Amino acid sequence: MWCFFMIIDSNQAEREAVLNVAKLMITAARTAPKAGGIDNITTMIITGKEKKRIADELEKIGKEKGPDFFIRDSQNLRIADVVVLIGVKIEGEEWKSLKLIDLGIAIGSAVKIASILNIDNRIMYSVGVAAEEMGIIEGTILGIPLSIKGKNIFFDRKKT
Repeated sequence: MWCFFMIIDSNQAEREAVLNVAKLMITAARTAPKAGGIDNITTMIITGKEKKRIADELEKIGKEKGPDFFIRDSQNLRIADVVVLIGVKIEGEEWKSLKLIDLGIAIGSAVKIASILNIDNRIMYSVGVAAEEMGIIEGTILGIPLSIKGKNIFFDRKKT
């Protein structure tokens, strides 16, 4: 009979948990209902240096063009553990409204998963704008930073 013991510190456990939840979120986005049964949803999980690059782009946009909340959001993104990007590729003007509804349903399905699993999150239009500017994924994009901290980093956010 095999028996082994393992010690996993809280930092490692939290890093693994937030990444696992991000994976479940993109699964929820993928399986969410789509208009006409046509799936134009794009998803991606970003961590580490790439997440920092998006935060840098967000700050740059905020300073050069505004609005100011882009700078505040860049600060949130820097301290978040992971960011989930969910977008939709819109092909043809006649589908635009329906595809944007698809994006909303996919986003709602994803953040429901994070909420159920107690991962702090916030849907950010600004993160999507930065990701679009950088050409990370195609389409109209929204970003969802995820965080496991002692206090929700997306609560009591200060205006810049």
